[in-house]
Amino acid sequence: MSHANGTERRGDKIRAKVNHPVLDTDGHVQELDLAIPDYLKQVAGPDVVKRFEDMWFKPAPEGVRRTLWNVPSGPNTKDRAMAMLPKLRAERQEECGIDFAVIYSTRGLGMGYIQDAEVRTAVCRAMNIMNSEKFADFSAHMTPAALIPVQTPEEGINELEFAVGELGMKTIMVNGDVRGTNPKIAELAPELAKHARWTHSLAVDAPFDYDPFWEKCVELKVGPACHSSDRGGGHFRSSPSNYVFNHLGGFAAGSEFFCRSLFMGGVTHRFPGLNFGFLEGGVSWAAQLYNDICEHWEKRNIDTLLENLDPEKLDEELMVELFTKYGDDNLTPERIRGYRPSNSHNNYDRDTIDEFAACGIGQEKDIKGLFTDNFYFGCESDDRMVATAFDPKLNAFGATLKAFWGSDIGHWDVTDASLALSDAYGMLEEGLLNEDNFEDFMFPNGVLFHAGNNPDFFNGTVLEDQANKVLGQAAAA
Repeated sequence: MSHANGTERRGDKIRAKVNHPVLDTDGHVQELDLAIPDYLKQVAGPDVVKRFEDMWFKPAPEGVRRTLWNVPSGPNTKDRAMAMLPKLRAERQEECGIDFAVIYSTRGLGMGYIQDAEVRTAVCRAMNIMNSEKFADFSAHMTPAALIPVQTPEEGINELEFAVGELGMKTIMVNGDVRGTNPKIAELAPELAKHARWTHSLAVDAPFDYDPFWEKCVELKVGPACHSSDRGGGHFRSSPSNYVFNHLGGFAAGSEFFCRSLFMGGVTHRFPGLNFGFLEGGVSWAAQLYNDICEHWEKRNIDTLLENLDPEKLDEELMVELFTKYGDDNLTPERIRGYRPSNSHNNYDRDTIDEFAACGIGQEKDIKGLFTDNFYFGCESDDRMVATAFDPKLNAFGATLKAFWGSDIGHWDVTDASLALSDAYGMLEEGLLNEDNFEDFMFPNGVLFHAGNNPDFFNGTVLEDQANKVLGQAAAA
């Protein structure tokens, strides 16, 4: 629902009405495609550039339509230029009501999925060098996120050490899943490999141990954020021709998979100080996931599992009695005794049946801290479901979720950058959020995500004093 109606709804006018800063946790740079090969050549040479161009600029397969018209144009041409030119963005941020912005890659959303490992790692490095250089003069008002490939933990660690350790980038973007070809099919039938899509998480049932990567994130004080979507050519439940069909719920579904795998894989238990961000998908999916985890634990924690669902505890004589009384004549006691349906047999290793073992849950209320302490959820201005994050009556154990605002400036769904703040403020005007909720959404939650990993994150920026105040209040609380 749009609340934009002229200059009175412009970002700077909204900013003047509130007594706290506005932190944009998800602005976007629209990288110039033509510039990427120039940096890639410096990193990896002309052969890798050729391979990259052959895959990145090739026409879409027959019957598949590339994303249709997804950058500002026409009357909003200046918004497109703003997303491409950091100097123009810095000039316009005050007009947009934004004090500081964290800038994520647009082209990088797909780079981490490139199957050629040499090209993938090289192009991520090239883009990090490019964005680090482009934004260097504007660090008081914005900072770019580094693009970290995670097809393997080793490549992720290597790029962390370069982008964060050498370039000094302060936040990172990762894919929330790993996509490739099924390794068994690739081995046995290489000619079929391209048709054998394979997706795995970075925690549950992953073929690699990603803990060294999370350890490196802790060491370098960066919280991983994802923009992962479940859409794309070749994925289940997607259309080859309808972008809107694929975009609806796409980021929410991608984020939910990443979040669910981190929680069930015990990552928040093993790394309690590491924050994770889930961007562009909103927060309502997270409220559902959080409450669903609580409900599943109630019914399937190890004690309840052994008490209520253990096949060995089935009362066979009672079953015989009931089937004799209520069943068909052919269901004789001999047939009923020893029968176990396929979903209640007893051939599991009992040492592995606790599927919450990695999470470190002693009692149900522990779920609240393991989920809400580490996870932060990026929401856009027109997402009215933000209200679900701040409703303690809705969420188990009175939890509130850490939603933060992202303008998404640079993408098609922001029809006027100067009005990006307007819809979010409209939720306050309509009573969907109260003033405390709105302030948390606009500033403290974003501060806690980044500075919770790195207390120095906002040093040297226009938000240094206010951010340190938020950190002090959080420490006292």
